Amino acid sequence: MITGTTKLIAHLGYPTESFKAPLIYNPYFEKNGIDAVVVPMGCRPADYPAFLKLLFRLSNIHGALITMPHKISTMALLDETSTSAKVAGSCNAVRLGSDGRLIGDMFDGEGFVRGLLRKGKKVEGAHALIAGAGGVGSAIAASLAQAGVEHLAIFDANEATATALLDRLRKYYPHLEVTVGSADPDGFDIVVNATPLGMRRGDPLPIDIDRISPSTFVGEVVMTKEITPFLEAVRARGCAFQVGTDMLFEQIPAYLEFFEFPTTTADNLRAIAKLG
Repeated sequence: MITGTTKLIAHLGYPTESFKAPLIYNPYFEKNGIDAVVVPMGCRPADYPAFLKLLFRLSNIHGALITMPHKISTMALLDETSTSAKVAGSCNAVRLGSDGRLIGDMFDGEGFVRGLLRKGKKVEGAHALIAGAGGVGSAIAASLAQAGVEHLAIFDANEATATALLDRLRKYYPHLEVTVGSADPDGFDIVVNATPLGMRRGDPLPIDIDRISPSTFVGEVVMTKEITPFLEAVRARGCAFQVGTDMLFEQIPAYLEFFEFPTTTADNLRAIAKLG
C-alpha cells in the first residue's frame, strides 16, 4: 500500500514503456515491509533539468533511478558525485542528502564487478579488456579500476570516445595501466563485451573468439537474449562467463545500500521479481 508516509523513488527516463526496475524493487519492498515505492516518470530531455530540481523539492521524495537519455545530463545537476560517476561520465542514481544536497552515483559497473566477485573471479591485479567505451563500458571501466585491476585495455570503434575514457581513468586512477586501440583479447584475464553487438540477429561477434583463452572470464552486457552468440562461442571454448542480466540484478543491492534501505542478494531479487 502507498500511504502518506511512503518514500518515493522516481524512475526517470524517456520513454518509460521498457522500464523493468519497478517490477524488481516494488515486490522486494512489499515482501520486506519497506515503506517505499519506485514510480516510472517519463520526462523529455528538454524538460529534465528543471524537472529534476523540482522533483527533489517534494517532501516525500527519497531518491531517483536515472536511465536513458538522462544519465549524462544529470552530472551537471548534482552537488556531489562519486568517483565512479566521474570516470563513467554519467549517473544512474540520485539521493537527497540530509542537508538538501543532491548526491549522485553510478552502479552499472558496480553490478558487473559484484557479479564477477560472487562467481569467484579475482579482480584485484587482473588484466581486463573492455570492448565498448560508451555509457556501460565506461561504468564498467570505472568499477574495475576501483576494484584494483592492474591493466585496463579499452577498445571502441570511435577513437575519441576511447581516448576520453582513457583521460578520465588517468585523472582519477593515475597508477592504473591503461591502453587504448586494440580489441585483441590474448593475454587478458577478463574480457567484456560492452558494445551493442549481439542485440540484433546477424551482428558480427565483438571480439575475435579464436584469440580468447579458455581460462579467460568473459562478461556480456547485452540483455535481449541470455546466451548471446558471443557467449555461445566463448562457452564452447570453455570460458567461464557472466550473462547481461546479472549486471542488472547485482547492482540493485548496491542501489539499496545507497538509498539506505535494507539490502539483499541478487538471487533473492531474481526469485521475487515480477518480470513475467
